[in-house]
This record gives sequence, C-alpha cells and structure tokens, in this order.
Amino acid sequence: MSDTLPPVCDYEGSDYQTSFWERGGRAYEDGAEAVALRRLLPPDGGHLLLEIGAGAGRNTPRYRGYERVVLMDYSLTQLQQAKDRLGESERYIYVAANVYRLPFVDGLFDAATMIRVLHHMADAPLALGEIRRVMQPGGVFILEYANKQNLKAVLRYLLKRQSWSPFTPEPVEFAALNFDFHPRMVRATLAESGFALQRQLTVSHFRIALLKKLLPTRLLVWMDSLAQLTGDWWQLSPSVFTRSTAAGETSLAAEGTFFRCPACGGQAWREADSAMECAACGRVWPVVDGIYDFRVAS
Repeated sequence: MSDTLPPVCDYEGSDYQTSFWERGGRAYEDGAEAVALRRLLPPDGGHLLLEIGAGAGRNTPRYRGYERVVLMDYSLTQLQQAKDRLGESERYIYVAANVYRLPFVDGLFDAATMIRVLHHMADAPLALGEIRRVMQPGGVFILEYANKQNLKAVLRYLLKRQSWSPFTPEPVEFAALNFDFHPRMVRATLAESGFALQRQLTVSHFRIALLKKLLPTRLLVWMDSLAQLTGDWWQLSPSVFTRSTAAGETSLAAEGTFFRCPACGGQAWREADSAMECAACGRVWPVVDGIYDFRVAS
C-alpha cells in the first residue's frame, strides 16, 4: 500500500458538537437532517452499519434499526465524546481511522452513512472507493454533501459577487479542506465507485439566519420536509442527501474476520492488553479506552 494519502481534516480536541450544534443555532438543520435520514434508511435496518465521520455521535441514535453500529472518525477525542454521550453499550464499536484506508475487511457492512464529511475530502473518488470495498453487495449507502450549485451561490455568481461558477462540475475549495461539490460530479463519482444511485433529497432549504430567527424551528423543519421531496428533480439547496446501493459483486472476506491492517492488508491478529498486533507485518495498533486506533502504528 502507498504511504502517501490525501490530507485529513482533524477535529482532535474540538468542541464541535457543543459549539456548532448545541449552541450554534442549528436546531433547524439538525431536524431537517433527521427527517432525511428517516426517509432514506431502510425501515427494517440490518446487522452492521458503518458511520463514517461519526464525530460525537449526533446522528448515531437515529440508526435504531441496526443491531450494531461502528462509529468511525479520525479524531480520538470526538469518539471519546461519543462514548460519553451514548454510554457503555455492546451495540457500539468505536474506531479511529482514516477514510482513505479503512481498517475493515472487504464486504463487511450492510449499510454505511457519511454525513457532513465529504466536504472535507480532497480525494472524493478514493474515499468512496474504499467505502464501496467494505460494503456487501446491495448494501445501502447514505451520503450527504455540500452542494456547489446551491441557490445562494448561483445568485452571487450571476450578480458577479463571486468568481467561481456554481455550474462547472469540479469541486470548489472555499477554505482549506472545505469543498463544495456539484451534484453531477457526485453522481458520476458514485457510479464510478460502484454505487447505484436510488434517491436524492435536497436539505436545509431555509438555512437563512433571518428565517431561523423569525419562524419556529418545527415549522421550518416541516417546510423543509416538503421541499426535500423535489430532490430528484433539481438540486439547489446547500445540502444534498443521496441513497445508493453497492452495485456489482464484492470479494467477501472470510467469515468471522472484521479488521484489516491499514498498513499491509493483513486480517490475522494477535490481541494483547490495550493493543492489536497484525500477524502479517507486526505493526501494533493501540486500543485507547475501548477505542480501536488505526491511525498510527507502533
């Protein structure tokens, strides 16, 4: 495996859950996303779901239909906050890892979500390809992305108040490791990565400070829930949710295997106190407070 990977946006030590969501005036956005997830997730759930970029576990309680949930994030402190938030439960597995080199065997998950994460991806095709690798054939993948072609960006461009075009397919990096993506590009990348798109929902149509100040949150969420249904016709909202399925065949790993060494791809392990050692390459990956840490080996 190559040692060169794209840069990662690291939330280590951040109070993102508190400062952005709980105290940041984003109850409307959170409610609108909850509606989108209810609409897109299979009603019967499944066995094992991978939550990529789980952060402090804001969305995790919404995956009620799944027997087990793997919360994966690059930040160890975010996962520690998630453990504190969700409590001790055998239902949850916590993994600190890099999405560009997932530490899981092929075809492990029957569902995956990636919400508010793609906008930090400098190499979206590489990330989506890795996600497809660890999913079972027919597995459901819920992806949210920041939409380059949102109505505000279109108006600003037409009024010559921004230089970049919202109509061209390439991503725009408006801040370091913060990207907006064109819907056409996302659809093409999903298809190239082995996903079959099923549905699109446009979300957060009313993300305007004045509206959030004047109108009750429940009313805004209800209005958004109606507007979301136009998502397959056009995408002009700041956020877009998609549901795809893993298409084609997957080379399934041996039954009973779970982790795959991010360094060499080995699947046999020697477990010790507070660590896992790859039997193939000898690298040792720590386990910190019940969190598997596959970011840097010793």
